[in-house]
Amino acid sequence: MPSNHRLPGEHRDPLLGTAGPIALDRRPPAGPIAIFPAQRAIFVSAVERAGGVVAPLSAETRGLIWLAESDSELLAQTLHEHPGIGWVQLPWAGVDAFAGVLTEFADSPMPIFTSAKGAYSDPVAEHALALTLAVLRGLPEKARATSWAMKKLGISLYGRHVVIVGAGGIAVELIRLLAPFDTRVTVVRRSASSLEGADRTVTVDRLLDVLPDADVVVVAAASTDDTAQLFGATEFAAMKPSAAIVNIARGQLVDSLALAASLASGHLAGAALDVTDPEPLPDGHPLWSAPRCIITSHSADTPEMVEPLLVERVGANVAALLGDGAFVGIVDPRAGY
Repeated sequence: MPSNHRLPGEHRDPLLGTAGPIALDRRPPAGPIAIFPAQRAIFVSAVERAGGVVAPLSAETRGLIWLAESDSELLAQTLHEHPGIGWVQLPWAGVDAFAGVLTEFADSPMPIFTSAKGAYSDPVAEHALALTLAVLRGLPEKARATSWAMKKLGISLYGRHVVIVGAGGIAVELIRLLAPFDTRVTVVRRSASSLEGADRTVTVDRLLDVLPDADVVVVAAASTDDTAQLFGATEFAAMKPSAAIVNIARGQLVDSLALAASLASGHLAGAALDVTDPEPLPDGHPLWSAPRCIITSHSADTPEMVEPLLVERVGANVAALLGDGAFVGIVDPRAGY
C-alpha cells in the first residue's frame, strides 16, 4: 500500500486497484508486447516488471503500447496488419485523437483499448484550482500590467458556488481540493447519480438551470460528439457577469469565438483556458487579446508529471494481459471515452 505521505511533486493514479474484471470471453490472449513508435527504456522496464516480454511487432504480438500522440489511421493500419493484438494502451486520458480507430473497431471483441483516463487527475485538478484562483484574483490583467494599478481588484474563492461539468477523476480530485474553501459544488453529468463531495448533481440537460447561480464553471468533461461546443453564446449569456469559466478538458467543448466576444463585451469576470479550439491556438486569435483571459497552452499535465503515472498504468494493464488482475481505464469505443 502506498504511504499517505507523498514525495515532493508526487502524483498518484486513483484508479489502480479499483477496476472491475473483464468477462472471461473478452480477455485477450497473453503474448509479446510491442511499443510504438520506439522501445523507450522506462516503458520496457514497466512491461518487464509486470512479467511481460517486449518484442518488435510481429504475428505473435498480443499487446500494443501506443505512445504516439495521435495518428489514428496508422494505429488502425497496424491493428489490421496484426490481427492477433488483443490489447492496446493509449497514452492520453482523452481519446478523441483516436476517434477514427475506436469507431472502426467498436463492433469487434478485440482489441480491448485502455487509456490513461483517471491517471492524470491529480495534476490536472491542481491546475484547475490554480486557474480558478488566478482568474478570480484578476491575475490575467495584473500579469499584463506595465504600471502600478491604483484600484485593487479580485474576489475570494471562499464560500463560492462552483459548477463542475463532468464527473470523472478530475472532478473527484478537484472537489477534494476545493473542500478547504468551503465552496458549494454542483456537478453536471450525463446521469443524475450523486458524486461524493458534491452538494448536488444534475444532468446535462439542466446546464442552463445551474449556470445563472455559478461563480465559477469548470469544464472537465470528455470530448465527444455530444459535448462539442457545449458552451456557446447562449451559455455565456446565462452566466452572471461576475462569473468565471475554466476549461481543463478539451477545447472543442467551448466555442472560442463566442467566449472571446463575451469577454470583449464586458460579460464574465474572466476565463482561464488550458485547452483551446483550435489547438495550438494560432497567433492573432481573438482569445489571445481578450480581456480577463489567461491561456496556459495545454500544460496542466506536463510530461514530467504524467510519464510516471502512465508507467504505472502500463504496468497494471500488462499484468492484466497476463491474467493477473483487471484492466484499468477501459475505453468504451461507442461513448468515445
